[in-house]
Amino acid sequence: MRVFNFSPGPAALPLEVLQQAREELPDWQGLGMSVMEVSHRGKAFLEVAARAEADLRELLAIPAGYKVLFLQGGAAAQFAAVPMNLAAAQAEVDYINTGAWSKKAIKEAARFCKVNVVADEAASAYTTVPAAEALRLTPGAAYLHYTPNETIGGVEFPYVPDSGDTPLVADMSSTILSRPVDISRFALIYAGAQKNIGPSGLCIVIVREDLIGKARAGTPSVWDYKAMADEGSMLNTPPTFGWYIAGLVFQWLKRQGGLQAVAAVNRAKAEKLYAAIDSSGYYSNPVARNCRSWMNVPFTLANPELDKKFLAQAQEAGLANLKGHRSVGGMRASIYNAMPMAGVDALVQFMHEFQQQNG
Repeated sequence: MRVFNFSPGPAALPLEVLQQAREELPDWQGLGMSVMEVSHRGKAFLEVAARAEADLRELLAIPAGYKVLFLQGGAAAQFAAVPMNLAAAQAEVDYINTGAWSKKAIKEAARFCKVNVVADEAASAYTTVPAAEALRLTPGAAYLHYTPNETIGGVEFPYVPDSGDTPLVADMSSTILSRPVDISRFALIYAGAQKNIGPSGLCIVIVREDLIGKARAGTPSVWDYKAMADEGSMLNTPPTFGWYIAGLVFQWLKRQGGLQAVAAVNRAKAEKLYAAIDSSGYYSNPVARNCRSWMNVPFTLANPELDKKFLAQAQEAGLANLKGHRSVGGMRASIYNAMPMAGVDALVQFMHEFQQQNG
C-alpha cells in the first residue's frame, strides 16, 4: 500500500509518473531495453533530453538568453561551481544567511572567494528572513546568493531580493516548479532534483548566457558551465534515468494545468496545514507568519516527550517521514507538488485525533 510520503527529499514523486516508468522500464519505446540501458547520444534519448528542456522552458517561461543545464552532483556541487564560474579568485561575493543550506553554501564559497554575509537571521534562530529594505549589498560584488526556501527550517522569502546590477543567484531546490517565477530577475538558478523534479543526483542549472565562458582557471570541465552548455550537458555521461524521470514530471505538471494551477493547490495545502497548527493550541510552528514555507512545514507538540509516539502512530496511519531534522527536532511535513490534498487532509485529521487522545 502506498503511504503519504512527507519526506523532505528524496521526496514523493507523482504516482502517474512512477506507474509510467514501471510500465516502460523493461522495454522502452519498443527498443527491447530500458531507458537506463540506451546510449545518451542515441537518437531516442536525445529526443527525451530535448523534450525535457523544452517542457521546462515552457513551464517556467524561461526567456531567450538563458542556458538550461542538466548536471550531476546535486545542488551541493553548485555551492562550489557558482563561485568558480561567476567570480574571480579575489572577487567579493554577497550571501544572505537564513539557515542550514545558506550556511553550507557560504562555507563552500569561502574556499574560492571573499564572502560578505550581508544579512544573517541568527538573532531570530532563523525563523525570519531579512526585510527587503535592510539589505546592504557590497558595491562591485560578483553576485548576490540567497536560498528562497530553507528546507530544514521551513523559512521562505516572500519576495525576490532587489540586487540592482549585481547578478542574483538562487538555490531553488525546494521551491522550483511549485509556482510561477520571473526568471528574468535572476542571473542563475540551481535546483537539486529530489524535491519537485525527480530522483536525487540530478541538478538543474538555469544560467544567463552572458555569464558563461568566464570560469576561473583550474575549474574542472564538468563544473564549467560553458563546457557543459557546449556539449548539451553531455560532456560526460549524464544521469539518464533521472533526466528521463524529470521529463515525465514536467509532462505531468503540464497536465495539471501548469504552474499557475499547481501554485493554487500548493497554497491551499499549506494554508490548510498551518490553520490546523495555529488553531489547535497544541501544535506550534516557530516561523514568522510572513516567512512560512509552502513546501516544508515544521511543527512541535505541546509535550515533546510525545514526539516518538506521534511519529510511530503516524507511520501506522500511513503518514511517513514526518520526523523533523535532527538539528531542529519535532516534526516536519514536506508537501511538495506530488503530495495530494488528500495527504494533507489525512495528516490534519490524524493531528486532531492525536491531540484529542493525548492533549
